[in-house]
Amino acid sequence: MVDQRDMASIIGEVGFFDGLPPDTLELLAGCAKNVRFNAGDYIYREGQAADTFYIIRHGSVAVQLHVPGRRPLVIESLTTNEVLGWSWIVAPYRWSFDAQCVTLVRALAFDATCLRTKMETDCAVGYEMLRRFVTVMSQRLRGTRIRLADMYAPTVNAAD
Repeated sequence: MVDQRDMASIIGEVGFFDGLPPDTLELLAGCAKNVRFNAGDYIYREGQAADTFYIIRHGSVAVQLHVPGRRPLVIESLTTNEVLGWSWIVAPYRWSFDAQCVTLVRALAFDATCLRTKMETDCAVGYEMLRRFVTVMSQRLRGTRIRLADMYAPTVNAAD
């Protein structure tokens, strides 16, 4: 089992947390644990309570949209050192997508209730976490927009 000081050191190696002071990393470590999922496992399903967010340390996860009568639509593929899940930070705290492991996944899991409490108690921590998650959300929305444009763009005929 990893103690809080070791967990803070592990968290400090993740780019998402670059620039955070050691005391903030230790604060975040109090909400974190290591988790493991097998290929094919669902980390979370659409509609479930969003009570955790993850930093992928190893492996690959497909973020999928359930489409009735069709195979799931992969809207994002995430790998090492990427953030998985931001619904924990936005009420009503429910997942909007499925997250399925493509390979064996090892990740840091952060308890959302613990983290939200610390963010509300320490405004500087709250600001830093929100600032970082808004960046992730913006990047993901931009990527989704590009993929949708590719999917729905009119087909150009080479003969035209």
